[in-house]
Amino acid sequence: MEKVDAIIVGGGLAGLTAAYHLATAGRQVILLERGDTPGSKNVTGGRIYVTPIKEYLPGILEEAPFERHVVKEMITVLSDNTSVQLEYANDCWRSEPYMSYTVLRATFDNWLAQKAGDKGAFIIPQKKVDTLLWEDGRVAGIKSGDEEIGAQIVIAADGALSFLSEKAGLRKALAPRNYAVALKEIYQLNASTIEDRFGLLPGEGAANLFVGSLTRGMFGGGFLYTNRDTLSLGIVIGIDDLSKQKSPVAASQLMEEFSTRQEVQRWIRGGELKEYAAHLISEAGVGGIPKLYTDGMLVAGDAAGFSLNLGLTVRGMDFAVASGAIAARVADEALAQGDLSAAFLARYEQKLRESFVLPDMETFRHTRSVLENKRLSTVYPQFFSELLAALFTIGPGKKAPLYATAKAVARKYVLNWEGCRDLLSMRKI
Repeated sequence: MEKVDAIIVGGGLAGLTAAYHLATAGRQVILLERGDTPGSKNVTGGRIYVTPIKEYLPGILEEAPFERHVVKEMITVLSDNTSVQLEYANDCWRSEPYMSYTVLRATFDNWLAQKAGDKGAFIIPQKKVDTLLWEDGRVAGIKSGDEEIGAQIVIAADGALSFLSEKAGLRKALAPRNYAVALKEIYQLNASTIEDRFGLLPGEGAANLFVGSLTRGMFGGGFLYTNRDTLSLGIVIGIDDLSKQKSPVAASQLMEEFSTRQEVQRWIRGGELKEYAAHLISEAGVGGIPKLYTDGMLVAGDAAGFSLNLGLTVRGMDFAVASGAIAARVADEALAQGDLSAAFLARYEQKLRESFVLPDMETFRHTRSVLENKRLSTVYPQFFSELLAALFTIGPGKKAPLYATAKAVARKYVLNWEGCRDLLSMRKI
């Protein structure tokens, strides 16, 4: 069978970055994307940290169609009928180089696809890959319908479920607790309205994370990001928790409840709902990373489980870009050496360890076990709410000293064995 140098399956950031680098190196590369266009099926909250990835997209990142650079971090803690909002702004984030941006994936991914195409990569949308081709025990291409395409190397960047990794024997299907469903809505608002509501200057953005009762005690949370003239609003819920509810509730119902709360309506009021999307994401952490290589194949991006939820920050796009670039570099070296064996491709994992990708995944390996503590979404939001209510309320009769008031509320919620255990568990992260 005639073979191209490389086939990349999946037109997300990992696949597109790999295609860009391989095409830049002069390799014949085909990228197959099952969606109508690259980015059409890609859903993320919408924030990318660019500082770690500048070396992986040199010379073009400055041209990227980012939405806004983030200058303000917000955390909103919700109980059933109260809320507490913390806002942090940093003047350092208002000047270049900016740390992070909001993005719309359809726009951003299409731009990166054009860059890869300009270098000579063949981007083929609406192409579903059904299985792998094998030759003498090694991956030798893909099959799509009745069509077979041979390749010296295949890079699997086919998303969180990555059936190609399973077909290559690199991983088994993960348990439901390792996944979450993300629902996202995009609301149209003019730029000046966004800037006035969030206290931003032109081009500046804000990120608001929501925790507490919006998930009804289940693993997950909410997010709100400012784009140029839209707002990205969403909720993430653990699949396992959803399936085990005594009173079944749909994720869409939770999204509706969340979006109609006053704490959310104050931001999106008057906005026109333009898009609605749902997506499955990995929450497994380092324990969900499969074997990353075999004879003739590498695994990158979400397919490799490279996503990291730290509660305060959620990362995935920077891991995708870095792993895609590293996969391309190793593939190019393997092609140059004429050695596509697993022994040679093991360099991919080593280079990932020399980058920020695997070290960061390893550093925060215990984060999931801390975040799935149900007290974070039930007890602690109620504690903050009741504490502030007690401090701010002026009622009849004599008011107790502030310290005594705070101590009484804390004793009720956190000055106990469970609170001490929670504090000890947080030392892991």
